[in-house]
Amino acid sequence: MNSTSTPTKSYRTSRRLLWLALFMIVVIGLTIVITPIWLIQPFQPQTPRALEVSYVMRRMSPIVTIIASIAVLLVVVWLWRKSRWFGKAFAVLVTLPLFAATWMARQNHFEWMFRPDVNISYAPPDTVNYINDDDMVLSVTRSGEAVAYPVRLMAYHHLVQDVVGGTPIVATY
Repeated sequence: MNSTSTPTKSYRTSRRLLWLALFMIVVIGLTIVITPIWLIQPFQPQTPRALEVSYVMRRMSPIVTIIASIAVLLVVVWLWRKSRWFGKAFAVLVTLPLFAATWMARQNHFEWMFRPDVNISYAPPDTVNYINDDDMVLSVTRSGEAVAYPVRLMAYHHLVQDVVGGTPIVATY
């Protein structure tokens, strides 16, 4: 066998390093997107440090995932030329989660979980029978108009968009 038909040791080493780089880039891209989702769980307690880390990662994730996706594409193109079909298929399968994370980095999954109610209507307190006298309310007074939002009814969405005293507001707690 001549020297052109057998891969040299340095060639095999460089291909292994490229595969390792591919995995590491994908792991970094997935980590920066999945960690904030894991740390910020709406119905679980969070520490201030976990929230701080999560918000930093959420801010960085759009640019980091784009850079990671471009780097992965370059590595895959380099590996593609001398890979067999199963190597090519494996490279594509490894990169798909990163591309999904790149898309997810630009989403707010909490908006999917807590969609604002578009059919909210308000009624005077003496006409409703689903609020007790001891229910906690969030009250807003603006330009002589006062409104109260029952916390029990706001508990799922946490947000109510309204106009109070001619001023648009978002009531939340």
